[in-house]
Amino acid sequence: MSQPWHETPEMRAFLTSVQFLTRLPVPGGMTRDLSTYPEDIQRGLKYFPLIGGAIGGITAVALLAFALVLPFPVAVLAALAVEALVTGAFHEDAVADFFDAFGGGWTRDDVLRILKDSRVGSFGSLGLILAVGLRAAGLMSFPDANAAAIALIIAGALGRTVILAVMAVVPPVPARDGLSKDIGQLASWHTFGASLAIASPLLAWTLYRDPLGMAAMLVLLAAFVAWFRGYLIRRIGGVTGDCLGFSAYVGMIVVTLVLARTVKV
Repeated sequence: MSQPWHETPEMRAFLTSVQFLTRLPVPGGMTRDLSTYPEDIQRGLKYFPLIGGAIGGITAVALLAFALVLPFPVAVLAALAVEALVTGAFHEDAVADFFDAFGGGWTRDDVLRILKDSRVGSFGSLGLILAVGLRAAGLMSFPDANAAAIALIIAGALGRTVILAVMAVVPPVPARDGLSKDIGQLASWHTFGASLAIASPLLAWTLYRDPLGMAAMLVLLAAFVAWFRGYLIRRIGGVTGDCLGFSAYVGMIVVTLVLARTVKV
């Protein structure tokens, strides 16, 4: 008896990554074999930029639909709300946890303890408001909804690519359970390169349409990853899942603001 199409190793890896990054239903749903979950995520890391671009695409469609009946700034906020529903506010939660921990924690133990705390404090609230506000303001800076929609797709893909770059250069925090422990050490530059290959059509199109903007994005993202590596190792000795989620959102903000500045998408 042949194996169901959605249970082949590569498709299972892709669907598990979709399930991890979003709330979208996938074949097999939550009844998937959890014993293979870390292995499936490890294999599916290369699909993160593709899935991120798809999330951006869903958000872009929502933006274009809302812009037909709402003022552009309101349509942007409504579209970002749709994205939060699609992802379960996955990265936004990480942003709040990151600011709470690194803003309120003085020692390594304090930071790690706060990262595990599900409550959101003043640092997290303010950090999340500013992060979402920066992204929303960047999108509102585009001349029309069409340009902002394209930026959403590019930012969605590159933001998730930043996760893989951080994984490749920062080891997981020792003796700590979570995503970074399960897959961080296998997220190598080989995985990062494979993800770029999968996302290459989108990256090539962006390079063609806005070479200056693309160059600026890559330089700023590389600078962020280099700074972030040093900061994480100095503060907590490695990376956690919340730190990875935070890096993805920073990536989306950087890409959005650069494209808003060049306005050539």
